[in-house]
Amino acid sequence: MTNVCLGSTGITVNKNGFGALPIQRISKDEAVRLLHKAFDGGMRFYDTARLYTDSEEKLGAAFSDRREQLYISSKTGAVTADAFWKDLETTLHHLKTDHLDIYQFHNPAFCPKPGDESGIYDAALEAKKKGMILHIGITNHRLNVAQEAIGSGLYETLQFPFCYLSGEPELKLLEGCRKQNMGFLSMKALSGGLITNAAAAYAFQAQFPETLPLWGIQRETELDQFLSFVNDPPVMNAELSAIIEKDKKELSGGFCRGCGYCMPCAAGIEINNCARMSLLLRRSPSAPYFTPKWQEKMRKIEDCRHCDACKKKCPYGLDTPELLKQNYEDYKEILAGKAF
Repeated sequence: MTNVCLGSTGITVNKNGFGALPIQRISKDEAVRLLHKAFDGGMRFYDTARLYTDSEEKLGAAFSDRREQLYISSKTGAVTADAFWKDLETTLHHLKTDHLDIYQFHNPAFCPKPGDESGIYDAALEAKKKGMILHIGITNHRLNVAQEAIGSGLYETLQFPFCYLSGEPELKLLEGCRKQNMGFLSMKALSGGLITNAAAAYAFQAQFPETLPLWGIQRETELDQFLSFVNDPPVMNAELSAIIEKDKKELSGGFCRGCGYCMPCAAGIEINNCARMSLLLRRSPSAPYFTPKWQEKMRKIEDCRHCDACKKKCPYGLDTPELLKQNYEDYKEILAGKAF
């Protein structure tokens, strides 16, 4: 069994965090059953957010009777102190708890600090004094905000995309967290579904003792695989290294990570999935993406207004309208029976 300690928080858990965003897509009963199985299998860290619709409620239903045996982190997208308090009170109510182990600012476009115009960091400090939150964290997709958060000394954890497709900038963030004794939560450890070999993904994370990967889990088959890593963690070897190198070559360059921060689209396009359809078709069973429902989603790309709002909001600087166009052309070719 491999454990990780999240910096100065002292939170020490198995190196398998449960990312609870996907459980908003399944029924409450199914989610509770999945969460109970995760707990019984050794998972002790669960990450959710106020923006994940009913994810918090499902965690509350599953864990209200064993709250002190696990850790829960959640997030607020608030940009004012009033909104912060409203989010926190709602989150605690839904989770059926009186405190959060970590409360994170959810991908803010700035680094919240004491005395700034938003007032949200001061609110977090007050909530911490009251025992409503035990540790203050921040999540982001922007390198500059993450770098500022690390340098500020104000945060106990950083949640940032980190997987074997990451590069030198992300490694420097991890090094900065290590120096500041900040916990590092690996967001999108499977790159939003583009990484399909969980053992390779885990073995990569295992090379960094301070990272806690958060696996987005929706299906029992996914959970079973990660639970198998609790007592039998994969280690890097020649086979897994070869898989990683192959994926790096195939996925190098500008590709949509599926983070969804370009959403919503004024034309109703499901950008975070449509802009990476070509890769999804290459790397997973394609049949589910050719249903009438998915064909209609892809056709919505024809309604693009070229307003460039998605392009401006992309934290990775991608030309999102061009990506949508390219993916739509690929999709139509496949649908017509042609090869890539």
